[in-house]
Amino acid sequence: MKKMIRKFVPNRAVNLLKHLPAAVLANFIHVFPSKGIKFIGVTGTDGKTTTTNMIYQILKSAEKKVDMVSTINAQIGGRKIDTGFHVTNPDPFLLQELIKKSARAGTQIFVLEVTSHGLDQYRDWGINYEVAVVTNITREHLDYHGSWENYFKTKARLVANAKVAVLNRDEDHYQRLAKFAKGQVITFGQNNSADFNPKNCKCNLNIPGQYNEMNALAAIAASSVFGVDIKEGIKILDKFSSLEGRMQKIENNLGVKIVIDFAHTPNALENALNTLREQTKGRLISVFGCAGARDKNKRSLMGEISARIADMTIITSEDPRGEIEEINAQILTGAKKGGGKIGKNVVIENDREKAIKLAVKLAEKGDTIGIFGKGHEKSMNLDGKSEIPWSDEKAVRKALNEGEN
Repeated sequence: MKKMIRKFVPNRAVNLLKHLPAAVLANFIHVFPSKGIKFIGVTGTDGKTTTTNMIYQILKSAEKKVDMVSTINAQIGGRKIDTGFHVTNPDPFLLQELIKKSARAGTQIFVLEVTSHGLDQYRDWGINYEVAVVTNITREHLDYHGSWENYFKTKARLVANAKVAVLNRDEDHYQRLAKFAKGQVITFGQNNSADFNPKNCKCNLNIPGQYNEMNALAAIAASSVFGVDIKEGIKILDKFSSLEGRMQKIENNLGVKIVIDFAHTPNALENALNTLREQTKGRLISVFGCAGARDKNKRSLMGEISARIADMTIITSEDPRGEIEEINAQILTGAKKGGGKIGKNVVIENDREKAIKLAVKLAEKGDTIGIFGKGHEKSMNLDGKSEIPWSDEKAVRKALNEGEN
């Protein structure tokens, strides 16, 4: 019956009936706690978590009364909360509870990472945004939204609900997205035509990748709305360290660079691999999979990207939800298009722990291992029914310990 309703009724109408009442109730229970707080909403396909944390660090260092909720962590009333959400936005009852705690602590600015699911399901209902930041919009969650057009319009809802929009000037659809803005538009990008660009806002980040430079530009642009000087923002971000599961390095005695990254979209995987490629003297080994019950079309794209950029691709599980054989066959199809050959530079190992062990075993001094897709997450769904405990970091350390013994 639910599938029939979704087929004939627009997605937004379904969510209006299904999710909005809960969001409204949550606001009433906590007495609309977001009133009096200025919100910065951060959305995009990639880079949301890093940008959210960057904005928070800038505003905190600038002695603003600021709190934050992101995928991997939250800072509420001076206390650190480990979220580790498998779904980025918390449900409206938890979100409003956190906002209420912030309000009681005297918080004036709240930085919130916002997903397309969260927007579509009204999880942030009741919040009026001072600033909306859109890092980028590439393909993701098309299984849920049905089309890129629907996905784009959902992201655009954040822009339409903000006084100031901070947008990526480099994207092809920038002009269209800017039309949703009802107030000031501030731009960031590599091109000098952007308000915040590498020429007038040059950072020397400790974290690699041009995409992180873009995240930094977006963060400085957003912080400027609250009176933080560009030079001050740069100074703070030059000390910014990598987050859990975001280009996270695992130290070892093998002379091998091992990096864990959340990259789970074609765009993110390509950016991460290109960044590691530039830093690698030896071979680049890529370990990744794709999620089950999610966008099927991206699987072959990611296989092609990995085979084209990495020297070795190990295809494995990443929340397969009972679809592991189908998923990995689709990734392999793409890998072959990228020049990959099974048994030569492409290996399928369904068990993620064994895949990581294999990567560590194959790696030699000067090589780089990139492990993608899970990042910070602390569980994995293998059968589509239940979550089991999981940690990429623990799996890597176990592989290293066994290798040393």
